[in-house]
Amino acid sequence: MSLKQQADALLQGATAAGQVPGVVAMATDRKGTLYEGAFGVRALGAAAPMTLDTVCWIASMTKALTTTAAMQLIEQGRLELDGEAGRWLPRLKAMQVLTGFDADGKPQTRAPKRAITVRHLLTHTAGFGYEFLSTDVQKLQAALQIPSIVSGQRVSLDMPLLFDPGERWEYGTNLDWLGQVVEAVCGERLGAYLQHQVFEPLGMRDTSFAPNASMRSRLANLHQRGTDGKLVAIDLQWPQGDFDAGGAGLYGTAGDYLKFIRMLLNRGQADGGRVLKEDTVALMSQNQIGALNVLPAKSAVPSLTNDFQLPPDNPQKWGLSFMINTLPLPTGRAAGSLMWAGLSNSYYWIDPSSGVGGVYLTQILPFLDLHSFPLFMGFESAVYRNRQ
Repeated sequence: MSLKQQADALLQGATAAGQVPGVVAMATDRKGTLYEGAFGVRALGAAAPMTLDTVCWIASMTKALTTTAAMQLIEQGRLELDGEAGRWLPRLKAMQVLTGFDADGKPQTRAPKRAITVRHLLTHTAGFGYEFLSTDVQKLQAALQIPSIVSGQRVSLDMPLLFDPGERWEYGTNLDWLGQVVEAVCGERLGAYLQHQVFEPLGMRDTSFAPNASMRSRLANLHQRGTDGKLVAIDLQWPQGDFDAGGAGLYGTAGDYLKFIRMLLNRGQADGGRVLKEDTVALMSQNQIGALNVLPAKSAVPSLTNDFQLPPDNPQKWGLSFMINTLPLPTGRAAGSLMWAGLSNSYYWIDPSSGVGGVYLTQILPFLDLHSFPLFMGFESAVYRNRQ
């Protein structure tokens, strides 16, 4: 069977069986689109079908776009990779490191051993965590009366560090902070900068922190999978708050994100012009955390995410915004490939060696869904089987 036949059967079968409400998946090589398909519905209990132009909350897939903005500023000499981030954003100079909690639950802190750099923010080694992965972050929020990151309030970022910068990898609000650094350097909202410096050159017309009326008319619902395995549509959207969340706030389409993936496969070149220098893309694609590894994560909010169970026999490294597999994957993805995902069970991969990449969007919580993640991997496998 052809890629279209295999992928269509796989994705359509999953929606017909009720494993996922709706799905959009696309694949590309350096020249153009290899596959695109959309199946199921935008919301369970509603008639609107999932279509190629359906808009989804892409959550942490936002991070790679925020990184692109920062790397452009580094290319221009307006930002430095190993420069102290507090030089551009003084709020970061005030960060303290958590050492524990006293008997009354009050956090105990000390000054960090070293300053947070832009590189630390880009590699999740600055010391910031996420509430859905850390009970310590939840305790800090309660003790300091700091709102959740999903409140859309800038003050939600003002959390003590969980460790000294550079000492380990931990997934957290680093890219939200980086978005604030970008804003401080360029003097405009992150979304405005991305619009004219990234989205327009790439032809990404349906990606935004603040979806317009057209995008909202094509918006898919989030769904929650309960402990009984059943899915229910929920009315939950990322808020339009007082800052553009560079770590998780974008909405977009699979087709838009595929253009971004293709640009990276072409080492920074897009149809609308060069977005990044070739050397910059190479740097982003290399291990930037040295001997550290990306670590498995234990869920602290089971309704939002399952545990991250990374393959123990395939150490994962981190570039500038991407997880890097050090060994080939059974799907066919080559060693040294790049990938990441969004909390809503949206996923992408970029394989510079094979020259292929893909994007897969569903709208399901919790993350690493028992049906959606295997479906993404099955789609990826189908792409590689038809490249041989």
